[in-house]
Parts: sequence; C-alpha cells; structure tokens
Amino acid sequence: MRNIKLTVAYEGTDFRGWQIQPGQPTIQGTLTEVVRQLTQDSVTLQGAGRTDAGVHAWGQAVSFKTQSGLAPEELQRGCNALLPPSIRVRHAEEVGPNFHARWDARAKTYTYSIYRGPVVPPFRWRYVLHVSQELDFAAMTQAARCFEGELDFTSFSASTGSEEDDRERTMVRTIFRSELIDLSSRAARAATAANAPAEFAGLPFGGQAFSEEWVFVIRGRSFLRYMVRKIAGTILHVGRGNIAASDIPGLLEKRDRRCSGPTAPPQGLCLQSIEYPDPTDSLQSASPGTRP
Repeated sequence: MRNIKLTVAYEGTDFRGWQIQPGQPTIQGTLTEVVRQLTQDSVTLQGAGRTDAGVHAWGQAVSFKTQSGLAPEELQRGCNALLPPSIRVRHAEEVGPNFHARWDARAKTYTYSIYRGPVVPPFRWRYVLHVSQELDFAAMTQAARCFEGELDFTSFSASTGSEEDDRERTMVRTIFRSELIDLSSRAARAATAANAPAEFAGLPFGGQAFSEEWVFVIRGRSFLRYMVRKIAGTILHVGRGNIAASDIPGLLEKRDRRCSGPTAPPQGLCLQSIEYPDPTDSLQSASPGTRP
C-alpha cells in the first residue's frame, strides 16, 4: 500500500467547502471521484484543513493510500486532466506510510484580503472583501498583534453544532504570527521582483489591484471553526472605531462567542500553506506514532 501526498489549489466560490456533503459540490468530493477513477481504488482523502464554503486555497495538503502503481507525476497529470479548472493539483509525491495530512501538520498560514479602492477590479472581486470606508490601519495593526501566543479562542470560534463535541474539544490554540500588511508600497517594489513573498504565493502580486489591498496574515498550529474569519471581522471592527485594540485581551478572557466582532465573509480567505516536520515524511519512516 502506497501513501500519496497532494498539494492542491482551488477557487472555492462554487463549492460548499472542503468536506464531503451529500448532494453538494465540495472540493473533497470532487477530488475523491477523480482519484478513485484514476487509481481504481476506493480511496479516502484526508485534508489538512476543512475550509468553509467560498474559501480558497493555494496550499491545501491531501493524503491518501492506494495500491495503484501510477507514479506521482502521472497522478498529477491525470487529476488535472479530469478536474474542473477551479481545482488544480500543484504537486504529487509518495510519502512514508505514517504520513497523515491533517494530524502531521505543524503550522498553517491563512491570508485574508481586504480591497480598499472605490471599485473592485473584476478579476479580484471573488477573492477580497471590499471595504472602501475610512479605516484606522494603525489600530488594526495593533489589534492583529493581540492574537499572537497560546490563547483560549472560545470568543473567536463557532460551535461545531454538537454540545458534546464543544465541551470536549480544547479551545486553546497557538498563533505564531498575526499581522496586517499594507500592500500599497510592496506592490510597486514587486513589479520588478522575481518572486512574491511566501504568504502571497498564488496571488497576482505586483498587479495593479494590490496597490489598493491590505492583507491579514495569520500563521498558527491549528484553528477552530470560523476562527480566522472572526478574528478578521474583529480587526475590522477595530478599524471602524467600534472597539479599541486594547479591548481584545478582555474579549479573549471572557470566553464568550457573543463578544467577537462579526464573522468576515468567506471570499477574502485563502489557505496559503501547510507546514510539516519533513515534507516528504521519509519513506524509511519509523513505526506509526500516536495521533492526537
């Protein structure tokens, strides 16, 4: 039995999120059908992150086990020939038998894009939240930093829909980076740059649209449901003057979902990358470890 890892990008507008839902178009469902067709195996795809309806990805990681003899590059070509253009397999590789896309992830990076100009370019409207009103960038920058560290994010999460699951799961998450970036100056410099910063991979960095965009970048070990969108909505709440950045530590301490700002819409959110201790999970991997 071989273990395969895919790096997948998708435009999430027309999908009901990552996870399979009966009768609904989903990324996992669409990709599973194609992989099963290619491998002739009843494979189960494991994704590193369960993105919501309308959310995009550039670096989603997927793993599955198969008896197929297809080489990784053949799987990649086959997937991209059969998948809709809104889903692309960027890379395929064989990994060790113990690798699991979700449980082995050590960090995830998301971006949330806010378009600041009066008119959103037609090639960006699916990927940004349009906010043309005056916002306090300095206050929002300060607010973003308040989410760094090992914190209880109950106030910035949504219920799983099960009271029992809500009681049993831990709400503490570790955030390594939480930063709001003004791309107006970066866009001009990027016009001649060979590569965009890593957090903007897959986006048209250096294009005219970026001169009017702010991007919230957040990198953490793992995230709760709606957590990034609730944080982004709260940072916007600060920018509009509805609350102060200094209020955020108190909101975290309350552990009350009613305390956060509004949940930001999904289209501005993108899962940029997933990090692992060893991207290839060496084929000489040791015996299976304990999964969380």
